[in-house]
Amino acid sequence: QVQLVESGGGLVQAGESLRLSCAASIRTFSYLTMAWFGQAPGKEREYVAAINWSGGSTDYADSMKGRFTISRDNAKNTVSLQMENLKPEDTALYYCAGRPRSWSSLGAARMYDYWGQGTQVTVSS
Repeated sequence: QVQLVESGGGLVQAGESLRLSCAASIRTFSYLTMAWFGQAPGKEREYVAAINWSGGSTDYADSMKGRFTISRDNAKNTVSLQMENLKPEDTALYYCAGRPRSWSSLGAARMYDYWGQGTQVTVSS
Protein backbone atom coordinates (compact mmCIF):
# COMPACT_ATOMS: atom_id res chain seq x y z
CA GLN A 1 0.00 0.00 0.00
CA VAL A 2 1.40 3.35 -1.04
CA GLN A 3 1.43 6.05 1.60
CA LEU A 4 2.26 9.72 1.08
CA VAL A 5 2.68 11.87 4.18
CA GLU A 6 2.99 15.63 3.92
CA SER A 7 4.53 17.92 6.51
CA GLY A 8 5.77 21.48 6.86
CA GLY A 9 2.57 23.48 6.67
CA GLY A 10 1.74 26.26 9.08
CA LEU A 11 0.63 29.82 9.66
CA VAL A 12 2.86 32.53 8.20
CA GLN A 13 2.61 36.17 7.27
CA ALA A 14 2.56 37.44 3.72
CA GLY A 15 6.05 37.58 2.26
CA GLU A 16 7.40 34.74 4.38
CA SER A 17 8.49 31.27 3.26
CA LEU A 18 7.61 27.66 3.96
CA ARG A 19 9.02 24.34 2.87
CA LEU A 20 6.63 21.45 2.45
CA SER A 21 7.83 17.88 2.39
CA CYS A 22 6.22 14.63 1.33
CA ALA A 23 7.56 11.24 2.37
CA ALA A 24 6.57 8.24 0.26
CA SER A 25 6.45 4.64 1.39
CA ILE A 26 6.88 2.95 -1.96
CA ARG A 27 9.90 1.07 -3.28
CA THR A 28 9.36 2.37 -6.79
CA PHE A 29 9.32 6.04 -5.80
CA SER A 30 11.97 6.84 -8.39
CA TYR A 31 9.56 5.70 -11.11
CA LEU A 32 6.90 8.22 -10.12
CA THR A 33 6.03 11.62 -11.44
CA MET A 34 5.30 13.66 -8.32
CA ALA A 35 3.22 16.79 -7.94
CA TRP A 36 1.74 19.25 -5.49
CA PHE A 37 -1.83 20.47 -5.54
CA GLY A 38 -3.54 23.04 -3.36
CA GLN A 39 -7.19 23.24 -2.37
CA ALA A 40 -8.66 26.37 -0.86
CA PRO A 41 -11.96 26.19 1.04
CA GLY A 42 -14.88 25.91 -1.32
CA LYS A 43 -12.65 25.54 -4.37
CA GLU A 44 -11.45 22.70 -6.53
CA ARG A 45 -8.06 21.14 -6.11
CA GLU A 46 -5.58 23.26 -8.07
CA TYR A 47 -2.31 22.22 -9.67
CA VAL A 48 0.83 23.78 -8.23
CA ALA A 49 3.90 21.99 -9.60
CA ALA A 50 5.25 18.66 -10.83
CA ILE A 51 8.62 16.95 -11.11
CA ASN A 52 9.56 14.00 -13.26
CA TRP A 53 11.03 10.72 -12.02
CA SER A 54 14.65 11.87 -12.15
CA GLY A 55 14.14 15.45 -11.05
CA GLY A 56 15.45 16.63 -14.38
CA SER A 57 12.18 18.21 -15.46
CA THR A 58 9.84 20.43 -13.52
CA ASP A 59 6.62 22.24 -14.31
CA TYR A 60 4.71 24.97 -12.52
CA ALA A 61 1.33 26.61 -12.61
CA ASP A 62 1.73 30.13 -13.96
CA SER A 63 0.78 31.80 -10.69
CA MET A 64 3.54 29.91 -8.83
CA LYS A 65 6.40 30.40 -11.28
CA GLY A 66 9.31 32.21 -9.70
CA ARG A 67 8.00 31.78 -6.16
CA PHE A 68 7.75 28.01 -5.70
CA THR A 69 10.39 25.35 -6.32
CA ILE A 70 9.72 21.64 -6.44
CA SER A 71 12.52 19.13 -5.82
CA ARG A 72 12.95 15.48 -4.96
CA ASP A 73 15.41 13.13 -3.30
CA ASN A 74 14.99 9.61 -4.63
CA ALA A 75 17.44 8.23 -2.09
CA LYS A 76 15.13 9.41 0.69
CA ASN A 77 11.81 8.92 -1.12
CA THR A 78 10.86 12.54 -0.59
CA VAL A 79 9.55 15.42 -2.65
CA SER A 80 9.57 19.01 -1.43
CA LEU A 81 7.99 22.32 -2.28
CA GLN A 82 9.87 25.46 -1.33
CA MET A 83 7.41 28.34 -1.16
CA GLU A 84 8.74 31.91 -1.20
CA ASN A 85 7.05 35.27 -0.92
CA LEU A 86 3.79 33.72 0.18
CA LYS A 87 0.55 35.56 -0.44
CA PRO A 88 -2.82 35.29 1.32
CA GLU A 89 -4.25 33.71 -1.84
CA ASP A 90 -1.78 30.83 -1.40
CA THR A 91 -3.77 29.73 1.64
CA ALA A 92 -4.87 26.15 1.01
CA LEU A 93 -4.56 22.54 2.01
CA TYR A 94 -1.57 21.28 0.03
CA TYR A 95 -1.51 17.71 -1.22
CA CYS A 96 1.32 15.59 -2.49
CA ALA A 97 0.40 13.33 -5.42
CA GLY A 98 2.14 10.70 -7.51
CA ARG A 99 1.66 8.52 -10.55
CA PRO A 100 3.77 6.23 -12.72
CA ARG A 101 6.05 7.97 -15.21
CA SER A 102 3.92 10.14 -17.41
CA TRP A 103 4.70 13.70 -18.33
CA SER A 104 1.38 14.70 -19.80
CA SER A 105 -1.75 16.33 -18.36
CA LEU A 106 0.25 17.28 -15.30
CA GLY A 107 -2.46 19.57 -14.00
CA ALA A 108 -5.22 16.96 -14.07
CA ALA A 109 -5.77 15.67 -10.54
CA ARG A 110 -7.68 12.65 -11.87
CA MET A 111 -4.48 11.41 -13.53
CA TYR A 112 -2.71 10.80 -10.21
CA ASP A 113 -2.96 7.46 -8.47
CA TYR A 114 -1.55 8.29 -5.05
CA TRP A 115 -2.46 11.09 -2.66
CA GLY A 116 -1.46 12.25 0.77
CA GLN A 117 -3.77 13.63 3.43
CA GLY A 118 -2.59 17.20 2.98
CA THR A 119 -0.85 19.85 5.05
CA GLN A 120 -2.45 23.22 5.75
CA VAL A 121 -0.78 26.45 4.70
CA THR A 122 -2.33 29.66 5.96
CA VAL A 123 -0.95 33.04 4.95
CA SER A 124 -2.11 36.10 6.82
CA SER A 125 -1.99 39.60 5.37
